[in-house]
Amino acid sequence: MKNLLISVAIGDIAGMPYEFHHRTKNINDVKVYNSDATYTDDTVCTFACADALLNDLDMAQNLWSKCRQDPYRGYGGRFQRWLFDNDGPTEAYNSFGNGSAMRVAAAGFMARTEDECVKLATATAMPTHNHPEGIKGAVATALAIFHAMRGKDKDFIRKNVLEKYYPDWSEKTYEEIQPGFKFDETCQFTVAPAIICFLESKNFVGCLKLAIALGGDADTLAAITAPIAYAHYREIPHPLIDNARKILPAWMVKVNDQLDDYVARNVALQ
Repeated sequence: MKNLLISVAIGDIAGMPYEFHHRTKNINDVKVYNSDATYTDDTVCTFACADALLNDLDMAQNLWSKCRQDPYRGYGGRFQRWLFDNDGPTEAYNSFGNGSAMRVAAAGFMARTEDECVKLATATAMPTHNHPEGIKGAVATALAIFHAMRGKDKDFIRKNVLEKYYPDWSEKTYEEIQPGFKFDETCQFTVAPAIICFLESKNFVGCLKLAIALGGDADTLAAITAPIAYAHYREIPHPLIDNARKILPAWMVKVNDQLDDYVARNVALQ
């Protein structure tokens, strides 16, 4: 598989126009390609964490420096203060925001064992999102990717990820949650719905549309569910890949290709 991390960027870019003023609950209104859309903080943080994992860099320092180099991408308030109110990364601020889940994809793709997946996912969360719910959101997302990459079916992922980490959501359906779903930036109300979007989808694009049509934190919901869907369906329309690679800065494209090479050489997949 190629363009593993690009899958996250595609979800982020597709959801970006629907994050605030143009939220919709009509799936037929959702367009996954918009010529005016670009990447947000979700993508910057994802690639920064991947860069740190791949190149054995200090996670907090790399996250801090890469995000400061791209400062106008819609970072959350507490994360902005962590970025810009000091001369280097300070202690984590115990966040349980969904930022830990949207930046964790590389851990799911890179891990060779389930234990390693948990370890890598935790490492990506700890610089800022060291609250137990922040760590849990990262771990659950990474494990969903990890299992999908190994050919585990949706029933397995529902039981071993959704039911294990978010039991209150395990029996919920998209039809049940979508009408009353609201904008929420916590892991508790983002990760499970994103997994449900994957579980009820039929293909990669359909998965993104379900996530965006929840009417919530659209870019982050799509960025979380996108790599799970790609790991499962193994296919993304080429125009979406080409568009993302054109939009992203060179250092991100390099990290994407480096991750692809790492997985091809080191990770046994089905």
